[in-house]
Amino acid sequence: MDNQLLPVLLLLLGVSGSWGQGEEPGGPSEVLPEEPTGEEVPKEDGILVLNHRTLSLALQEHSALMVEFYAPWCGHCKELAPEYSKAAALLAAESAVVTLAKVDGPAEPELTKEFEVVGYPTLKFFQNGNRTNPEEYAGPKTAEGIAEWLRRRVGPSATHLEDEEGVQALMAKWDMVAIGFFQDLQEEDMATFLTLAKDALDMTFGFTDQPQLFEKFGLTKDTVVLFKKFDEGRADFPVDKETGLDLGDLSRFLVIHSMHLVTEFNSQTSPKIFAAKILNHLLLFVNQTLDQHRELLTDFREAAPPFRGQVLFVMVDVAADNSHVLNYFGLKAEEAPTLRLINVETTKKYAPTGVIPITAASVAAFCQAVLHGEIKHYLLSQEIPPDWDQGPVKTLVGKNFEQVAFDETKNVFVKFYAPWCSHCKEMAPAWEALAEKYKDHEDIVIAELDATANELEAFSVHGYPTLKFFPAGPDRKVIDYKSTRDLETFSKFLDSGGHLPEEEPKEPADSAPEEQANSTLGPKEEL
Repeated sequence: MDNQLLPVLLLLLGVSGSWGQGEEPGGPSEVLPEEPTGEEVPKEDGILVLNHRTLSLALQEHSALMVEFYAPWCGHCKELAPEYSKAAALLAAESAVVTLAKVDGPAEPELTKEFEVVGYPTLKFFQNGNRTNPEEYAGPKTAEGIAEWLRRRVGPSATHLEDEEGVQALMAKWDMVAIGFFQDLQEEDMATFLTLAKDALDMTFGFTDQPQLFEKFGLTKDTVVLFKKFDEGRADFPVDKETGLDLGDLSRFLVIHSMHLVTEFNSQTSPKIFAAKILNHLLLFVNQTLDQHRELLTDFREAAPPFRGQVLFVMVDVAADNSHVLNYFGLKAEEAPTLRLINVETTKKYAPTGVIPITAASVAAFCQAVLHGEIKHYLLSQEIPPDWDQGPVKTLVGKNFEQVAFDETKNVFVKFYAPWCSHCKEMAPAWEALAEKYKDHEDIVIAELDATANELEAFSVHGYPTLKFFPAGPDRKVIDYKSTRDLETFSKFLDSGGHLPEEEPKEPADSAPEEQANSTLGPKEEL
């Protein structure tokens, strides 16, 4: 896993690098005869194999059809294939009225154009033969996730509850159940509730209009109640009579209250951490193998309730595979137990002043101090290497960046890179050659900075490689370089004082690594 921001915790579990590129079939398209209507469509592992002729037949025959557009060279497609086949088997075993199919995208350019397929894998869901407006799948990339997403489209997304026995049975079966109590099941609020239930696959939904159930659970107005087998056990979301049930507000409420007061950070919990969209994350770093560290969780949890929805409390076990988290915060395992807080919107990090005991009171006080602006954020920086300026390419870190980049007597060209970035590695020889070419120019500095280990006050780096030019002079000017990454174009850029003709071709930077949550379809390989 690569360094990142805590939804940026997001950014902490990211996988980087360029996606594979597919090749379009060469030469003219082969003209094929029309397929007889009665011809059987082939299957592979329970999946229909379609093309531009048989897709129409499949839409006529199957009222609910999921189609995966894939590419034979696509690594993500290969990872999805066994889960997709397993989902088909699950649904077939239930006699569900839904069929799974696939289309080789590069071999069927007409279909990829018609359905606006821009990456692989892309899954589209067709109902009642409607070819015009298929629904694109953006759910889990697991067999059960795909199957459940489809179940909630061809069947009910929530259970109609008529009595207390039904409610108790549903609550006994699942750790979390969201039940909508609506006095009128025909109103728009009920439709909004069912719309949310279609996509919130990690939660079970029920609904009722029975007066005795309102009374049983102490309700006098329409309310969505989240029942859970942890923490406070129940959370209520009353429906506003004036504005009605807002889909976004209800979704956020359920995400926030479906999380434990303290969430242990790992690859399984990170998707929910990201989905909560809580800007402040408080991390307690502990060694779970030590009794005295585990005991601290009681006080940490005790401090959490007043901050629910405002600060997300996260525990990071330094004895587990979390070195990337430690590195991101500039910590070593032996520094545990300790606290850190990050605002995932600004990416600013905060640490307590001095060494403090971990108590409910100290945790709450630290949170309040950060929220009230009483503690200044800190920046990561590696130590300045003794030989940082000895080679043609100068090595910058957070501690010497300001002095070098904004030197009024120098024109400084800086590459901001990530050690894992494939594009950075590809352009490294050109960057070295550029530094060698200009090493005798006293007013030109070619430098590089590892942006995953060093942070800057002046700006943040969100993609790799990022190239910036800092021309000589007192006005601290910064020019972004967004053209071709080769020695010739770099040289033209430097020789012209940081300018290039508009028609110069552009090359995209690798995106900064983002967590591909396990609960989503994940990355696509671009066409």
